[in-house]
Amino acid sequence: QVQLVVSGGGSVQTGGSLRLSCAVSGYTLSSLSVGWFRQVPGNEREGVAAVVPVRPGSYSGFAADSLKDRFTVLANDAANVVYLQMNNLKPEDTAMYSCAAVPGSGWSRPRLSASDYVYWGQGTQVTVSS
Repeated sequence: QVQLVVSGGGSVQTGGSLRLSCAVSGYTLSSLSVGWFRQVPGNEREGVAAVVPVRPGSYSGFAADSLKDRFTVLANDAANVVYLQMNNLKPEDTAMYSCAAVPGSGWSRPRLSASDYVYWGQGTQVTVSS
């Protein structure tokens, strides 16, 4: 059973930065694909970024096209944590952010569809004020 604990949300002003953490337990990170998602009430869940293991200690990750200039996903293999670094935040980034994981996916590339993931962490609120 994979357990995911999300932390790092908060309130920032436009242009600020936040780093979210998704701490993984129950599985080693190297056997998981992990994605970050966000959701605003009334809207569908949006894929933000994801990472997949390529080889021991090495990961491939990317952020959604509309976010890749500001968001970066990083995997810390030793700590079993996946980070979402968010820079130059905008009010439209305000949402509940959560991470999700699927073991043994065998994906060659990260995926940003929520339906592809099995385990979900709790959300953390990110609020960006203008």
